[in-house]
Amino acid sequence: MALNISLKQVRAFVNVAICSNYAEAAERMHLSQPALSIAIRNLEQATGGALFSRSTRKVELTPEGVAFFPVAKRLLRDWEEACMDLNNLFSMQKGKLSIAVMPSFASTLLPEHLRVFHEQYPNITIAIQDIVMEFVMASVLAGRSELGITFESESMEGLEFFPLFEDDFILVCPPKHPLAEVKSATWQQVQQYPFIAMNLGSTLRRWIDDVCAKRDIVLNIIAEGGQLVLLGELVAAGLGISVVPALTRQQMLDKGLSCVALRHSGLRKCVGVVKKQRGTLSVAANGFLSMLTQS
Repeated sequence: MALNISLKQVRAFVNVAICSNYAEAAERMHLSQPALSIAIRNLEQATGGALFSRSTRKVELTPEGVAFFPVAKRLLRDWEEACMDLNNLFSMQKGKLSIAVMPSFASTLLPEHLRVFHEQYPNITIAIQDIVMEFVMASVLAGRSELGITFESESMEGLEFFPLFEDDFILVCPPKHPLAEVKSATWQQVQQYPFIAMNLGSTLRRWIDDVCAKRDIVLNIIAEGGQLVLLGELVAAGLGISVVPALTRQQMLDKGLSCVALRHSGLRKCVGVVKKQRGTLSVAANGFLSMLTQS
């Protein structure tokens, strides 16, 4: 059977036990003595027996009261810590931010955003999933991440999208490649050379395939990879050329590759933040979302 005991009654019990005096305990709690007496009486009725033995000079704990005293103090301490933790969560002094981010953003723009966020909220723990865009959306839908950063997809069912900026695609090739010297390349030029593509089934591959189909472009695909960083490594090894999001430009330059504009690429896409349409974000996730959309 559940006992009907209030926090006020437990606090009254602890204060009377500490003070051994109703008047002092009442003053300490900013209560009248009759109100304090009622709280103790109701607590004793709920627990089934006397917790104090009273004399004209002082109030003492009964054996049952002695046994209950450390438990009551722990209950008050746990309650105060729980309230403080909750307050810290709402004030973003503590908490966790879980995000899923496509690699092209994670390795380029994300670190600076997280640095700024961490400077403002140093006690927020940040959990990052660095995964391809299809898995970013799946992670948010499944609740493994509160926020995702990815390209906008044609199918965003169950998700809300907050645009950040538009990104185009660029050609990457070895520095001594014939296309490395042109100001901008065309798809007609791209199809003349061995091509490194994303895996079939990936959104980026589908976008490129759709553009090529509309323009009667047939790419000479000689290798496929599941990550843009791998495509860059294969291009750097001299296996072929590739077309990648401009977000990865610095990564590709760091590999010693040439980055060339792709004229009329047909691949300009919006990068943004996704969250589930239903449900409420944590204070930490809301803060990070606001920071991203306002920056």
